Amino acid sequence: MNIIIIEDEIKASKSLAAMITDIKPESKILAQIQSIEGAVSYFTQNPQPDLIFMDIQLADGLSFEIFKEVKITAPVIFCTAFDEYSLEAFKANGIDYVVKPISKDNIIAAFKKVDEFKNFFQQSLVPDINGLLTKLGGNTEGKKSFLVTKSHKYLTVSTENIAYFYIRNETTTIVTFGQQEYGIPQSMDHVHSLLTPNQFFRVNRQYLVNFTAVKETERYFARKLYVKLVIPTPEKLLINKEKIHDFLGWLDNR
Repeated sequence: MNIIIIEDEIKASKSLAAMITDIKPESKILAQIQSIEGAVSYFTQNPQPDLIFMDIQLADGLSFEIFKEVKITAPVIFCTAFDEYSLEAFKANGIDYVVKPISKDNIIAAFKKVDEFKNFFQQSLVPDINGLLTKLGGNTEGKKSFLVTKSHKYLTVSTENIAYFYIRNETTTIVTFGQQEYGIPQSMDHVHSLLTPNQFFRVNRQYLVNFTAVKETERYFARKLYVKLVIPTPEKLLINKEKIHDFLGWLDNR
């Protein structure tokens, strides 16, 4: 694996290179670059590497400027002392966002994401198109309504009127934008498979939310995200750091 490091602190760059070599001894560090200008110059004269480790705040500005000057197709692992750039990082080829100080465990986890990313696209030369669109959050046609019962009567609830699904007393429950609740017999996993993936997101094991229901998100302790909906939920909706990348990509995909 050919790797480039873009980091303006020479000591930090050397330390990162040593960790990479220790974790992936078969990898090759092609270059250690300290500036936006140096990175632009490198990419205009050399082929793309397999992976880039990139700091965000460089001596001559934010590294996002590099993407405005040259086309970068390689996946990027951002390494920074600041956490406020995560959304912009994931728009710029970012597949992981590591907050300094960097540990060996951080880099091992980052390489795991890279391997998972590569394996996904190498699973089949002719993948099932619906399955692929589902994994990528594409516009597959989802279930339009759900049959529910209320007062011994059968009713249909339009999917677009569902704010979220959640598990209550081990039962999958629909909650509409009008805050009406209906229990349904399907498991949460099955419901998830029936829905349009760019419309609904599984924020955790308990909740599946409609894009339209998302009011705002904010950073939470332990590198989690707190998601607020337009209607109340029984408990706080928290997204673990492992799913933040997918969630932000889902929000940005609309």
